Amino acid sequence: MAKTMNDFDGIFRQSGVIPIHREGKMIEVLLITSRGRKRWIIPKGIVEPYLSPAESAAKEAYEEAGIRGTVSTPALGSYRYSKWGGTCHVEVFLMNITGLIENWPEADFRERRFFSIREAAGLVNEKDLKNMILRVDKA
Repeated sequence: MAKTMNDFDGIFRQSGVIPIHREGKMIEVLLITSRGRKRWIIPKGIVEPYLSPAESAAKEAYEEAGIRGTVSTPALGSYRYSKWGGTCHVEVFLMNITGLIENWPEADFRERRFFSIREAAGLVNEKDLKNMILRVDKA
């Protein structure tokens, strides 16, 4: 049964990906800018009711970052942050990028860029997300 606004518990269920590109032993992490404050984040969004968290994260990766790839399960972990007067709980998956789309749905609102693992971890704000990024070379 779907939740109504009367059932709202203050938790927004989200999923996202840490998108990576491997070339030999080198791994790069792709980050995108947020729409408003232009800080560096991972592609993520509300879990669609008709998709699994991993499928929903792949959909967000296409829409927000213009990437296609293989999403690994199980999740690497999760983190929380405050937004919309509640708490977003984000389940995070690793995505091996298989394609970059030149003109994606949110290309006019976001920048995307590859970083080293350490650089990417240093750019995101959430401690648990930083730790997940630092572990992608072991996943």
